[in-house]
Amino acid sequence: MYLLKKVFEFREKAHSDHEKPFLEHLEDLRVMVTRVVITLVVSMIICFTFQQQLMDVLRRPAENVLLMKQKESLPDAQNKAIKALSVELWAEAKKIEQVAAGLNDDERAKFYQALGRPELEFHAHSVTLLRSVKALPEEKRKSFIKSLGVDNAMREQLMALLISGPDVDVNSDSNLKMMSALKPTETFMLSMKLAFFAGIVLAFPLLLLFILQFVLPGLHHNERKVLWPAMLVGFGLFSGGVLFAYYLVLPKALLFFYEWSSGLGVSNDWRIGEYITFATQFTLLFGLSFELPVVVMVLVKLGLLSYETMSRTRAYAIVAIFIAAAVITPTPDAMTLILMATPMTILYEICIWLAWFDRKKARDLEAAEEEELKQRRLGWMLSNDANQHDGREKGNADSHPPHLDLESDHADGDDGWHQGFDPETSHGMPEDEEWTHPEDPGTEPGEDKPGPIKDEKHERE
Repeated sequence: MYLLKKVFEFREKAHSDHEKPFLEHLEDLRVMVTRVVITLVVSMIICFTFQQQLMDVLRRPAENVLLMKQKESLPDAQNKAIKALSVELWAEAKKIEQVAAGLNDDERAKFYQALGRPELEFHAHSVTLLRSVKALPEEKRKSFIKSLGVDNAMREQLMALLISGPDVDVNSDSNLKMMSALKPTETFMLSMKLAFFAGIVLAFPLLLLFILQFVLPGLHHNERKVLWPAMLVGFGLFSGGVLFAYYLVLPKALLFFYEWSSGLGVSNDWRIGEYITFATQFTLLFGLSFELPVVVMVLVKLGLLSYETMSRTRAYAIVAIFIAAAVITPTPDAMTLILMATPMTILYEICIWLAWFDRKKARDLEAAEEEELKQRRLGWMLSNDANQHDGREKGNADSHPPHLDLESDHADGDDGWHQGFDPETSHGMPEDEEWTHPEDPGTEPGEDKPGPIKDEKHERE
């Protein structure tokens, strides 16, 4: 529930401009689950039509265990003293020897003549003699081989087979190859289970896409381009884990159980249902364990993990990985534990580096945004200062009179007050004109000119 709440909070951050209520998040969750179920049903139907091929694929590791065990029990092929002997040739020789055992000497000779394979006849005869040798006590086996009236090639063959100790029982591996079903409905339910597990592998890219679309909503166009490569990386990790378990780990685990049972004298008669369940769960667990980078990076995006936290708790994480590997692996052997925990530890180290690069990318993006904001602020300040300067210049021009060209006016040395300018009347008069009173039409030349008119109020005072 806590993780689901974190997912909803992350979705809110992605849609900061449009806040969704809790019920709408649940509706998106319902849509995602519906898509996952429909995709699984379709993939199961497709895989169910290929159930025989899938069954052969899953039974192959068990058959490889038998081949591996029988190959180890056969003489070294580099030994030139004996004829080349393979697992298939040895199994065929045991069957031919069983058929020819009920024939007399004459019939057996005719049978081998009709067979037309002298090499197979030689190995079938060695099977008969080796069975007789193994029936004797160990201290008498070598002397019995030396006393046989056979050629040196057969004697060397018997000595080598006695040392390597291959199984001479014809039906020794039939139970493990055929396996058994103890219930009438077991094989049908097994086919359904096999189709389900195969459907998960087939539909894994779409399942991962639906989950990422729910967890990481509101993606931009560039982020959507990254989603498909990320999904392919996740599917590649899952497929790598499945193949790693199928070809390397599963045969080792089956061989361990086979040898453990044989060492205790218990026949390896495995049930088909138990084996298929074991093999499918084993491979899927490895596939899911290889999804560790996807899970960790999602937690990093959700803010639940960071580079500092992972790097500081690396030692605890490695211990937790080994504990988790010990719990989820269906085998108790140390080899399987190491084979699962080692790749998970390496993937966790890769996750730490991915978190570091993600943090560095986020910091670089923040620095670029901050620098861009500073440039915008600086440009706004410069533009504001320029506008204020232009406004001041325009205001000064409107509040001052226009500039007078004094040089042209004062070209003759006139300062503007020498042209009969009267400060009382603010009228200018030329110097060669005489001033006359308005009531006096004129004065004679030589008479004193009247003084300036005085204000009556001034006289009374």
